[in-house]
Amino acid sequence: MKPFLVTLAVLLLFFQVTAAVGSIEKCWNYHGSCRDECLKNEKVYVFCMSGKLCCLRPKDQPHLP
Repeated sequence: MKPFLVTLAVLLLFFQVTAAVGSIEKCWNYHGSCRDECLKNEKVYVFCMSGKLCCLRPKDQPHLP
């Protein structure tokens, strides 16, 4: 039983580390994603803290008067 628990703990730790590495920096109240280039259907509204573009879908962009 002990080897099973150790294996389970190692696997859970591995998945936590890989999830953090692949995560994308979020911006604009978690509606946008920081990228070097925006996708075709996204627009730039602000810049991220890392200097990348904060890419937002049109429906998530603020409406300015």
